[in-house]
Amino acid sequence: MLNWWCDNSPHRSRDAIICDGAVRSGKTVCMTLSFVLWAFYRFSDASFALCGKTIASLRRNILTPVLPLLRELGFDCAEQVSKNTVLIRRGGIEHRFYLFGGKDESSASLIQGMTLGGVLLDEVALMPRSFVEQAMARCSMQDAKLWFNCNPENPYHWFYKEWIQRAESKNCLLLHFTMQDNPSLSESVRKRYENLYSGAFYERFVLGKWVNVSGLVYPMFRTETHVADWRGTPRRLYVSCDYGTVNPSSFGLWGLSDDGVWYRMREYYYDSRKTGEQRTDEEHYEGLVSLVGGLPVEAVIVDPSAASFMECIRRHGVFRVLPAKNDVTDGIRKVSVALKEGRIRICPTCRDTLREFTLYRWDENAVRDVPKKENDHAMDDLRYFVTTALAPSDGGFFSVAVER
Repeated sequence: MLNWWCDNSPHRSRDAIICDGAVRSGKTVCMTLSFVLWAFYRFSDASFALCGKTIASLRRNILTPVLPLLRELGFDCAEQVSKNTVLIRRGGIEHRFYLFGGKDESSASLIQGMTLGGVLLDEVALMPRSFVEQAMARCSMQDAKLWFNCNPENPYHWFYKEWIQRAESKNCLLLHFTMQDNPSLSESVRKRYENLYSGAFYERFVLGKWVNVSGLVYPMFRTETHVADWRGTPRRLYVSCDYGTVNPSSFGLWGLSDDGVWYRMREYYYDSRKTGEQRTDEEHYEGLVSLVGGLPVEAVIVDPSAASFMECIRRHGVFRVLPAKNDVTDGIRKVSVALKEGRIRICPTCRDTLREFTLYRWDENAVRDVPKKENDHAMDDLRYFVTTALAPSDGGFFSVAVER
């Protein structure tokens, strides 16, 4: 990856490069270094784009680890935070690297009108096709090249079908990475990642395969491991809420034990279709109060689309309200990790949660990784808790070795 564009490389005539494969395989740091070196090798006073799902993720995944390495190599790097730009200078040459977030279809308009020497799309499989194609269209300078990296997703994903499977016809160099390609990862760290995932997520994140998901969403859930009666004194308390009017409403009370495990202590689950009677916001609030039972909860985490119920809670002035993080696929991954690590357990009285664990399945007919919209209400409020309270940070780590 570092030298594919050099004059003595057999791949120098390629128009693009794709690096896909396992997590923590070193793709992003290595590609960004190569991208900057290539820019100074081929151009003088030009503009380039660094694209991620969000600008915050770009700063975390690319700028934080890479800018210090570039400075070690003699580059002068100045980040203009308000302009989302990084100016990089060396040997009398200065280039502008613009930062773009491609989180939804509207993001395509952000990059229109630019003329670029190249674009790097980090985690391209998480971006909408319209944004990616608009970014590619901006690379109209002579010798411009496209740089992609990603972890695998569904084999029906548009990027897999249009680029991974057609790499040769698009004159694109395809490099597949595994964790073995990252020399900074010890054997124990690799083993830890292998133990975190199971099923399709193991094949994707550890083996780097573009595979479909099927069957139960949480196949690692085991009654003997994850169901336990606990009556201790919680160190911390949260409530997570999935709110519905026609659909069921599911609330869970979570308590942290002394050994660092979060227990779903009890739940409120109301299905108006079974009772034949819908409840108002105030009636659901009464259910929330009864669930809490006067305990000092830190916050109530609520489905972000339930604006009226959040306002109802705020109006009473008893509980602090947190809108839940609601990225479904990412949330399911985090719940899977929490289950594998034994950080969450369900008390036997939470019968609807235990029922949904056995019924919550992937939609095999969908072109994207989505669970079926049934038997998912306790699963949704559990996911809100994990992504918002249990895993509030999306940060990661990186490790590099510099020969001095």
